[in-house]
Amino acid sequence: MTHPSTTKAPTAKPEPAPEPASSQTQPTRDDPPLTNAELVQLRIRVIALENLVIALLAKAPEQQLALARGMATYISPRTGYTPHAVTLRAADEMLSLIDRADRYPRPLLT
Repeated sequence: MTHPSTTKAPTAKPEPAPEPASSQTQPTRDDPPLTNAELVQLRIRVIALENLVIALLAKAPEQQLALARGMATYISPRTGYTPHAVTLRAADEMLSLIDRADRYPRPLLT
């Protein structure tokens, strides 16, 4: 009989790495193009979400606003990397949302 500390545990086969998120969300040739009604619904939802984000940022402490500004800077292209127009616009839009939230009065800290 072998001692329990000298028995080898069965080795498990490593699981395959999951597909990158970008490859999972890429439309396939089987995906039909969005209809006009679907595009309108997406636009409405984006407007609603933008307004909710502005409302939440309007009451956010300065630390959280700094974090949001930092994220906009983070997604901006770094020196030596190719700037992508969509990413640049996204960073600008993030800063715009923060600026729009600044138009609302901040709660007084008690």
